[in-house]
Amino acid sequence: MCLIELRQAASAGYSLTQDKHILENLVRKHRFKLITLVFLVQLGLAGATRPAAAQAEKAPYPAMATVDEYLIPDENTEIALARSAAPASISDRAEVMILGRKGFATAARGTNGFLCMVERSWGASTDAPEFWNPKIRSPICFNPQAARTFARIFLMKTKLVLEGKSKAEIVAATASALDKKELPALEPGAMCYMMSKQQYLNDQGASWHPHLMFFVSGDAAKSWGADLPGSPIMAANDPEERTTILMVWVGNWSDGSPAPPMEH
Repeated sequence: MCLIELRQAASAGYSLTQDKHILENLVRKHRFKLITLVFLVQLGLAGATRPAAAQAEKAPYPAMATVDEYLIPDENTEIALARSAAPASISDRAEVMILGRKGFATAARGTNGFLCMVERSWGASTDAPEFWNPKIRSPICFNPQAARTFARIFLMKTKLVLEGKSKAEIVAATASALDKKELPALEPGAMCYMMSKQQYLNDQGASWHPHLMFFVSGDAAKSWGADLPGSPIMAANDPEERTTILMVWVGNWSDGSPAPPMEH
């Protein structure tokens, strides 16, 4: 998913006003780089592997760690961390899935249609520098529309990762599943909560800031007024998952305590 990468850019210390233009340039640069990489990988051009290999040598996490490093040994700890993504009024009645050696499995049944889990590093797009970072723990609660659709991409990617598939194979498998409609179409109103005080989103931002994310098919930034001066909405086009991700900061963590104010 582009989710982690978008947060990495924001958590580097850019504000909504003073550094708005810098952040917009980063987002535009990121989109171009991601679209180019995915295009080359899907076409299988021979020249695409050379810069990718050079980038991997410089990356802080050039390869997958051992599976044990991504797992949380205690099931109850992972369930509690997953539920911390959203206020208890939502997460207490949500389904919870936890990561095992073969993928995510349901650890607690839900009654409200929400799905909570702890997203790992491969939630990012495949060219993210921290795609293999075993320290990342991103609690996330999908609403029913996202749980039925968008979350299925992450669950599929998780199985591919644990099967030892390469980044190129993950990209190709995702594209194929979307083309063949083996993955459900994104439903209108799909969104998620990421409000956990215990979240570790990346090495730069760590817990960063609580936020909501909305998922829209195609390129929807303009129709949401995203990335405009003064707008609280950031957007990133995610070509690997064919979705626009719209992110909105909120002022409190899921437990109701105030979050650090955003710089202005």
